[in-house]
Amino acid sequence: MTDTIALKQLLIDEVEKRKDELIELCSSLIQIPSENPPGDSTEISQFITDYLKQYDLEPEWHEASDKMFNLISSYGNKEGKNLIYCGHTDVVPAGDLTKWDFNPFSGEVVDGWMLGRGASDMKAGLAGLIFVYGLMKRMDIQLPGQLTLAIVPDEETGGEFGVPWLLENKLIQGDGALIAEPSSPYNPTIGQKGSYWFELEVFGTPGHGSLSPIAGNNAITDAIKAIDKIQDLWDLNITIPDEIKPLIKVSQRYMREVEKDRLKFQPVLEKITVNIGTIQGGTKSNIIPESCKVQVDCRLPFGITHDEVSLYLKDALDRLGIRYSIRLFGFKSHANYTSAEDPVCRAIVDNITFVTDHEAYGVMQWASSDARHFRDYNIPVLQYGPAYLPSIHGYNEKVQVEDIIRCAKVYAAAVIDFLYEK
Repeated sequence: MTDTIALKQLLIDEVEKRKDELIELCSSLIQIPSENPPGDSTEISQFITDYLKQYDLEPEWHEASDKMFNLISSYGNKEGKNLIYCGHTDVVPAGDLTKWDFNPFSGEVVDGWMLGRGASDMKAGLAGLIFVYGLMKRMDIQLPGQLTLAIVPDEETGGEFGVPWLLENKLIQGDGALIAEPSSPYNPTIGQKGSYWFELEVFGTPGHGSLSPIAGNNAITDAIKAIDKIQDLWDLNITIPDEIKPLIKVSQRYMREVEKDRLKFQPVLEKITVNIGTIQGGTKSNIIPESCKVQVDCRLPFGITHDEVSLYLKDALDRLGIRYSIRLFGFKSHANYTSAEDPVCRAIVDNITFVTDHEAYGVMQWASSDARHFRDYNIPVLQYGPAYLPSIHGYNEKVQVEDIIRCAKVYAAAVIDFLYEK
């Protein structure tokens, strides 16, 4: 019988020996601009392919949309369990380059920090997955199951051409999945809130501005009334299902003890958050506006569905006596989670402790990610990746080199525990 502890330690030691190669790989990924939009993943996909071909691991290319390529490669025994390691190649645009203290596509290492757009979200995690996957083959590790690497191009815009496209087309399947999305060092995310994005359009009657409010009907002022009612979603009392309460409790503990600066955010775990993101209305200051569009991002906790939110909004807005329409768009999901006791969660959490000798536990996030798509297909999943959380999607994005190495060690050890477990 294989000594899994010894095998895990062998892999961890090998990651340590080759850590300079890992950091070089991460740097190279950052140096390839893969901003989305526009979403062209050709260059970075070719780089990853060339890297894996060194170890006779040539991935399949699947073009889901113009110049958006999904890469899939598998290694090991197809007769055993299948573990999916997933990461996305796209990054958010760098924005105003004058606001960066360094070239966002430099991939430099300075004072122990890897610098550049995507360093935290999520090219450092992606590098770890690719490196560990190649390392398994280089070391000729005889796995009892299969490790699948799924690299996707379209996560940052919430698009449909990455993970959901692969799942819908039955190009990947597995008994568990790990996404190397940014997380805290000891706390993978095992659950997330749902998303409910909608556009409200309020209709008015145009007229000369000099006669308002007597003439016409102002769509903007009606929209303001509607916004007031929409924001009342925050005040709804929602009954959290009993099975979810332990996850909420441990996540609140995490906010108290780990991310203390986020202590004030504890209520969002049990509330509907409401962000009035954009408002567009009117054509000119002296014309009574006949239309106003408002886009809203709501995140839903466990205990409430899309249909229930829709019914609430309809009732509240109908009582205002305004003319309006609502159109759903963008992220659409219900709150979802993977049990902390699921083998894939145990494999990651236990090996964070194995590598670091530090307590680890899974928590809930208040945003959304590709994890929801895996759960839609009954594939247990969690997220764990290196990150400096305050820099994500901002200027001067960075991540500590030691975090990149630590996560790669966890990825390597977790493969052994998950695939060898009966």
